[in-house]
Amino acid sequence: MGEKDTMDQEEIYSKVLRAGRRTYFFDVRSTKAGDYYLTITESKKFTHDDGSFHYKKHKIYLYKEDFAAFKEIMEEMMDYIIDEKGQEVISERHQKDFKKEEENKASQNGEATGNFTDVDFDDI
Repeated sequence: MGEKDTMDQEEIYSKVLRAGRRTYFFDVRSTKAGDYYLTITESKKFTHDDGSFHYKKHKIYLYKEDFAAFKEIMEEMMDYIIDEKGQEVISERHQKDFKKEEENKASQNGEATGNFTDVDFDDI
């Protein structure tokens, strides 16, 4: 293992945020000079048809000289979203009556959706 790989694995302080299929890792790491920086990793789980799964990861390296500007813009963006749309999540997936895309296509094509309660009694 190279020196960079060893250094990348040395975590000084860590926190994890689990959010459904996504997990966020916040890790304080050390530079060669002994200063600290932050890595933020998003890990997203994907499941295959056969039940196996894999993760896709995206990582951001954030250095101290960028902290103030990053924090200012992050807060501004989050405040803007909350001011414009409020705290409530309005994604289709979070709606009580959300149906998977396949179910919607099947019902539009007149195919069975596997839900017994989809009977129209006018047809009887």
